[in-house]
Amino acid sequence: MRLLNRTAGRLSRHRRGPLAGIVVLLLGLLVSGSLYTALAPAQADSQASQTDQVAEGKKLFLASCAFCHGKNGEGIPTVREGYQVGPSLVGVGAAAVDFQVGTGRMPMAQPGQQAQDKPVVFSQDEIDALAAYVASLGPGPAVPNKSDYTLEGLSEEEREEAISRGGQIFLTNCTACHNFNGAGGAMPRGGYAPSLHGVEGKYIFEALLTGPQQMPNFSNGNLSPEEKRDVIAYLGSLQETPEYAGFTLGGLGPVSEGLFGWLVGIGGLVGGAVWIASHTTRSKKNKVEA
Repeated sequence: MRLLNRTAGRLSRHRRGPLAGIVVLLLGLLVSGSLYTALAPAQADSQASQTDQVAEGKKLFLASCAFCHGKNGEGIPTVREGYQVGPSLVGVGAAAVDFQVGTGRMPMAQPGQQAQDKPVVFSQDEIDALAAYVASLGPGPAVPNKSDYTLEGLSEEEREEAISRGGQIFLTNCTACHNFNGAGGAMPRGGYAPSLHGVEGKYIFEALLTGPQQMPNFSNGNLSPEEKRDVIAYLGSLQETPEYAGFTLGGLGPVSEGLFGWLVGIGGLVGGAVWIASHTTRSKKNKVEA
């Protein structure tokens, strides 16, 4: 016991010595330096990687997009040769780029009222670089995570509830343009609402978020990310549901069904009546001749 007290006393005397503060300071610097050495390289590498991605995106942008959207994404609002040149991309965000370029709508093959989807020109890495560059021009919607547009992790009951909610939202807000089952339809001034069948959930989420072309945008304030996810789940359920009625006429609703009824239904009845009348007339002539 005396030995312990004597040792503690010596430590206490050294702690009050003039060098104790310097020792503690050096020890603190050593610990903090070690932590910085362990953590800083990862952050520096991440920052460098992002900077390289933006630089690569700028090169692609200048080569493929600047003619319409300007060298700094400021847009070219003047009308040339009867068509509108590209709008400003400042503030549209990475999600808009990922949707437009990822679905092949951009770059446009030719000027027109509406950009049509076509085979994708860029690889996914190049699309990510373009999106990173445009995102650096101004704050805007980011590319959603997979968890934002899928029902992963939900129980079967929760999935059914999400699909039901999504159906109500879709029927209220989207059927006027995209039809009741997402088959699409015509729009004024040469535009059209594209079919949503087979479209990847990420692109539907981005379209809702950014409002491409004639489509209104549904920000997270108007339609929460969970509600967007539910709409995507509903559209996915439509593709998994069998068509019990058989031939669906493209799922375009009463217009195509009415046209089919007039041409095939009533046309068939008229043709049958003409055939019966013609056959009856020939039969009467044969009896008279006999």
